[in-house]
Amino acid sequence: MDFYDLDLNELVLDALDDMNFIETTPIQEHSIPPILDGRDIMGIAQTGTGKTAAYLLPVLSLLEDGGYPKNAINCVIMSPTRELAQQIDQAMQGFSYYLSNVSSIAVYGGNDGVRYEQEKRSMQKGADVVIATPGRLISHITLGNIDLSKVSFFILDEADRMLDMGFCDDILQIAKQLPEKHQTIMFSATMPKDILQLAHQLLKDPVEVKLSLSKPAEGISQGAYICYETQKLGIVKALFKERKPERVIIFTSSKVKTKDLAISIIRAGYKAKAMHSDLAQSERDEVMYQFRSGKIDILVATDIVARGIDIDDIQLVINYDVPHDKEDYVHRIGRTARAGKNGRSITLVSDKDQQYFARIERFLEKDVEKLPIPKSLGEGPAYNKDLKTKKKFHSKKNGEYKGKAKKKSDSQQKAADAK
Repeated sequence: MDFYDLDLNELVLDALDDMNFIETTPIQEHSIPPILDGRDIMGIAQTGTGKTAAYLLPVLSLLEDGGYPKNAINCVIMSPTRELAQQIDQAMQGFSYYLSNVSSIAVYGGNDGVRYEQEKRSMQKGADVVIATPGRLISHITLGNIDLSKVSFFILDEADRMLDMGFCDDILQIAKQLPEKHQTIMFSATMPKDILQLAHQLLKDPVEVKLSLSKPAEGISQGAYICYETQKLGIVKALFKERKPERVIIFTSSKVKTKDLAISIIRAGYKAKAMHSDLAQSERDEVMYQFRSGKIDILVATDIVARGIDIDDIQLVINYDVPHDKEDYVHRIGRTARAGKNGRSITLVSDKDQQYFARIERFLEKDVEKLPIPKSLGEGPAYNKDLKTKKKFHSKKNGEYKGKAKKKSDSQQKAADAK
């Protein structure tokens, strides 16, 4: 479908022309009309499908058409990370280029006092659109810096990531500040039970737009090493010795491992930086700038950059640890081979993670090529793709199960690792 087939404001369409946006993606085609009609939306689609434009374009069109209070906050967009908030803000600047009557401000932590005061002034003057991370917005609400009583649009982007990171209570607290009559738009890459519960609390008679998780792009060459944990660093060094690393992202399972691995790679003589949530915002901005500009070749990161961050021309993605969810695997390797280009992905599969990689292969409906470990590192373990997760059962007494403390769920563990 062409954007001109939708009932979008002419000035928004002019901006799309400048950006050479012609045809809608499926999520945009099915989301924009009901948003324009004032319906709540529950959208399920993975990163890279055009979700940001799917909600920004109709909201900007409605704001430009008028009928909303002036000098008041009319739209709040929630983002799980500072990086995604910045990216939404950049998209906002492009789509609203010709909209002189629509203003916006990005609100996120990790900045100095000067930035905080700028946020405060913009919100008190009534920026039409506020793009915020939950913690920072709660801070402004607590100090009385923001009035949400006239908000017409409440948008949750990457809702599953916000819940994974422990922001559910913050989201509900923010929602309580909104007027009873407002439109809620929620986008998520996955639909776990906690997302369904949140949607039930926030959405009223929503239109559900669901795109199935697609397979990785055909342009991605996927390979895997079946190895022991102690062989992983040696494999990475061998890969870089074989081909000079350029535009490489290495994903790890925790920020501790991210820091240690980055140090090891730097000691091996390569230009690398770690990207994780312990960095101050100015440090994270600098790392991303250096990576985008080519001053560093390798970005070692947690899943903080796996979703929602648009980095062009990634040549290689390495899963240093196997993601436990097939969605995370698709999001990670989807950083490469974008816009029809080719790319490579390598996954290091330790013996304890074979079950998770086998699950990913079943989703892919193919066997990922198993690459030979360099002879100098010795032999790796055998690969058993039929290995199942072992379940522990404890005796039941007086209606309760007895045994060891309950293990954290995958989402809880990922949230703890990412913090």
